Amino acid sequence: MRGTRPLSTLLTVAAVLLVPACGGKAQEGSASSGPAAAGFPVTVSNCGVESTYRRPPQRAVSLNQHATEVMLALGLEKSMVGTGYLDDRILPEYQAAFDSVKVLSKEYPSFETLLAAEPDFVYGGFGSTFDEKEGRGRPALGKAGINTHLNIEECPAGPVTMATVDEEIRTVAKIFGVPDRAEQQVDKLHGTLDLVDGKLAGVTPARLFVYDSGDKTAFTAGGKGIGNELIKRAGGVNLFADLDKAFGDVSFEQVAERAPEVIVIYDYGNQPVEEKKKFLLSNPALRDVPAIRNERFAVLPLSSTVLGVRVPAAVESLARQIHPDRFR
Repeated sequence: MRGTRPLSTLLTVAAVLLVPACGGKAQEGSASSGPAAAGFPVTVSNCGVESTYRRPPQRAVSLNQHATEVMLALGLEKSMVGTGYLDDRILPEYQAAFDSVKVLSKEYPSFETLLAAEPDFVYGGFGSTFDEKEGRGRPALGKAGINTHLNIEECPAGPVTMATVDEEIRTVAKIFGVPDRAEQQVDKLHGTLDLVDGKLAGVTPARLFVYDSGDKTAFTAGGKGIGNELIKRAGGVNLFADLDKAFGDVSFEQVAERAPEVIVIYDYGNQPVEEKKKFLLSNPALRDVPAIRNERFAVLPLSSTVLGVRVPAAVESLARQIHPDRFR
């Protein structure tokens, strides 16, 4: 494959790049040698790892859809040497930029494949991006001279809200020295939210249950992720907001007790939405649930329910599905 190298060469590269580093300490990767660029250095504390950048990364890799789309929304494709692991199609407005970036792997690349791209920065959407068992831990990448950043929904310091989305966009822009682009994006995203707010003024919130997956138990959205904020802004109440995590399992009996008016299905993977609906409609534990009796479902792609630039559009989409009368 174009751009790959023999393993012996990779090991040589890794050995040359080794620098002392550990989680929680300031890390300076290969983008940090030499004199600082204008507006730099900048130091970012992210999920327990502090990184100092003396210049913007020039050879970035993004992994997971929402991380990739944040990069593309900020116009950073020319600073990218690779990407990987999509859950959905790239948004049409970013497709041309995405096509200019090499896809390193369908899912997560191996440590050797990652090194072969010679990145100076890796941006991950989920904690699994930096799986230490797979050799991609943040300390290991730091020792190879590679700075890392993890989407902050994975390690929130407080409630995950639209302000957290803004913070993530601004932080990535700060790392790359393009703060003005962040403000343009934030203004654009809040324009969509303002439109929805106007449409939903005075609406009675609908009682929602999120069905992600599961047959013995239901994997649902809790109160600690952006999904909970998305539901509130769309004119809904997340019936499992008391679940103290972004996602978690509940019993179908608990779902029945809370009597949702609408079930929101997260669409992804190999199980089609219609198959999920059929399962829910035939589940005896749910037969008296209002959403099941009335067959009231809403659908969102998983890529729109994690912290990234899709959130405002997802708010509008969900609002239109649960309060269609407000958008006529």
